[in-house]
Amino acid sequence: MWNPFASMSALAGNAITIVHGHGSTVVDSTGREYLDAIASLWYCNVGYGRAELAEAAAEQMRELACFQVFEYYDNPPARDLCRRVADLAPVDGAKVFLTPGGGSDAVDTAGKLARAYWRAVGQPGKQVIISRSLAYHGMNAYGTSLGGIPLLTDPFLPLVGQVEHVPWDDPAALEKAIDSLGDGQVAAFFCEPVIGAGGVYPPPPGYLDAVRDMCRRHEVLFVADEVITGFGRTGEWFASGRFGLDPDLITTAKGLSSGYLPIGAVVASRRVAEPFWREGSQEVFRHGYTYSGHPAAAAVALANLDVIEREGLVQRVAALEPVLARAVAPLAGHELVSEVRAGTGLLAAVEIAPEARAADPGIGQRLVLAVRRQGVITRLLRGIALQVSPPFVITEAEIGRIADALAGAQR
Repeated sequence: MWNPFASMSALAGNAITIVHGHGSTVVDSTGREYLDAIASLWYCNVGYGRAELAEAAAEQMRELACFQVFEYYDNPPARDLCRRVADLAPVDGAKVFLTPGGGSDAVDTAGKLARAYWRAVGQPGKQVIISRSLAYHGMNAYGTSLGGIPLLTDPFLPLVGQVEHVPWDDPAALEKAIDSLGDGQVAAFFCEPVIGAGGVYPPPPGYLDAVRDMCRRHEVLFVADEVITGFGRTGEWFASGRFGLDPDLITTAKGLSSGYLPIGAVVASRRVAEPFWREGSQEVFRHGYTYSGHPAAAAVALANLDVIEREGLVQRVAALEPVLARAVAPLAGHELVSEVRAGTGLLAAVEIAPEARAADPGIGQRLVLAVRRQGVITRLLRGIALQVSPPFVITEAEIGRIADALAGAQR
């Protein structure tokens, strides 16, 4: 097994095999338990061991395990899921395009749809897509190209063309880039409402309002990448709702099924859908995946949304937001820490001091392993910060355990 993002030469003696999970806890093959501070990869929002999600998959597989949704076909769970997501999303007249895997598929879909939209409305010159520094938009072709983390992009150059980057926190830089390129050239601006894998950076005050207004003025599609923040992570169903945005496109995945089966979606506004959906249109979005709208995955996603709604987990995230922020705040005084970022839902990052990283380039991964020895799983973001993004079912006592493990980690 070749592990993603792994130094395979460094796995010996450090690899563990996870075999079981319940609540916010996972168990390895030796029987040792770990508190999962990162919800696997940001996604196990309803926690582990949800039998009803497994039952939803089994029931659907007995009825119809799989069938494609290209052209003339659909299936009840896929159709119902699209309606459910459209109702939840802060997008007027939403249409939902289902993707089969993680957020990478959703981002590639949105990138292609943004360019296809402008061709469909007679402005084929609008093809440039702008993204931000520190951004992470998955690892498919568009997502890699849009990414703003050189460590993840430089090994694969050259990438998809007509992609530009601007500083993550500077609205004026976006306006300058659009002016320089020309309104007639820019198709879309991709923006994580809260930067995730780049290090958990909440938006600077006023930033999102400024860039959204700018996109309106310049006729640029605003794409909210909510692969991490969608379905409750920030204390509302979508971060776009929390921050008062009305995106033209939203990309989603992870929390849609809490990872119980792979599935994602792109939510398109009425504006973007119109040239493809209007009566008599000859425009076709010639894109899709073998497993788009997979009925078992859609059934699990529906069951997952049922759990979130029935147990009030979005509201629970909002209530736990200040609990997490208070728990990790004292870590800012630790000798190895330069900054703690928290206060936007169940998201936090503990940044390792630059001088500590400069003196000891391997310190980040050693701290990850040191935290794990204390029974808590975290992860290194962009080589500089420890991730905290627990399941929504985490208890206050477990949040305290996470903070204690981070504080007690030794090099």
